Amino acid sequence: MSRIGKMPITVPAGVDVNVAPDNTVTVKGPKGTLTQTFNANMKITVDGGVMTVERPNDEKENKALHGLTRSLLNNMVVGVSEGFKKELEVNGVGYRVSKEGKTLVMNLGYSHQVRMDEVEGVTVEVPSANSIIITGADKQKVGQFAAEVREKRPPEPYKGKGIKYVDEYIIRKEGKAGKSAK
Repeated sequence: MSRIGKMPITVPAGVDVNVAPDNTVTVKGPKGTLTQTFNANMKITVDGGVMTVERPNDEKENKALHGLTRSLLNNMVVGVSEGFKKELEVNGVGYRVSKEGKTLVMNLGYSHQVRMDEVEGVTVEVPSANSIIITGADKQKVGQFAAEVREKRPPEPYKGKGIKYVDEYIIRKEGKAGKSAK
């Protein structure tokens, strides 16, 4: 059995899970509503406050789908109950971020400002001029938007300038060595 796939998912109070006959799962909670359709081979059952995923046989494809389905369902439950958060840090002289309405405005050393609009289901906060907090119920959307923001100026290895995740470690390189004495 899949170690991840066989683990039950605890559905917290205040979260409502509906499984349609075509394996479309709708999860409603205080942070929003998420809907996703899963493979027809997976058997998703909700019994009280526990959700389980079962596979019909041990074929390679079903083994792979078993753990994937359980992980996606767990992410949906966690997303609508607690939400997901990515924190980014902006380093560099003159690099700063601000928010105008629903638009993230970044000064990243280019000749122009870089502007990004919030995606539906994702909220962007700018607590200071060099930090960005991205939150939302859908883990995939939060991670994708954070990756797109980071892509605008990825951190460079010499001075560490750019946009990086707060928990990311940048491997630094040594600069030019200069002339050696002969």
